[in-house]
Amino acid sequence: MLTKRIIPCLDVKDGRVVKGIQFVNIIDAGDPVELAKLYDEQGADELVFLDISASNEKRNVIIDVVNQVAAELAIPFTVGGGINSLEDIKKVLRAGADKVSLNTAAVKNPDLITLGAQYFGSQCIVVAIDARYDESLGSWRVYTNGGQRSTGWEVIDWAKEAVRRGAGEILLTSMDRDGEKSGFHIQLTKKVRDAVSVPVIASGGAGSADHFYEVFTEADADAALAASIFHYKETSIEAVKDELNKQGVNVR
Repeated sequence: MLTKRIIPCLDVKDGRVVKGIQFVNIIDAGDPVELAKLYDEQGADELVFLDISASNEKRNVIIDVVNQVAAELAIPFTVGGGINSLEDIKKVLRAGADKVSLNTAAVKNPDLITLGAQYFGSQCIVVAIDARYDESLGSWRVYTNGGQRSTGWEVIDWAKEAVRRGAGEILLTSMDRDGEKSGFHIQLTKKVRDAVSVPVIASGGAGSADHFYEVFTEADADAALAASIFHYKETSIEAVKDELNKQGVNVR
């Protein structure tokens, strides 16, 4: 049986880690290099670094900070935000990332997923999906530009298309649950997990070890990502893994 992964996330803006609720009300959460080092020492399985304002500000990811974070890590490292071309992917991988996360650029130019997978391997290409429920349509829609722009894509359809084009992993964030600490969105995660053949990382809503247990056992997520509960030391990666082990979940 594959082990489940616990992944802290660094949402970075202006060189600092930040956190909000449902993608707004952003507040400072610390230094990305210091937090990366801490999470590596605590036993994180991977680390995700998202330059959350790069797409809206129409600029590339901050390579110097990526370099500094990579230098502190011995675990796999995914970087997203402002990656718009094969050359951008190459720069980020050369700076020390193991994978890139594509969101806005993938929706605008789905061929980038295919080209990235062909050149660097599917294992390097993560497609991040920011999902929000639309009551009028009765389904989840895909959002881009840091959660600010709705697209014409329905989430399940886009997840399937991303995988068809070569995505090796889906990073699925429930915008409705983001920062709420009320638990991962089980129904959404399960629907995407059942629809695709690649690993799915659940994101948005982590508030306790029980929430990780639920998303692993009820939605069969391959990994779960959290930010604020780790940044603000409400719990630790070690504590979450200990609790999951006690409940019989196979974690690294």
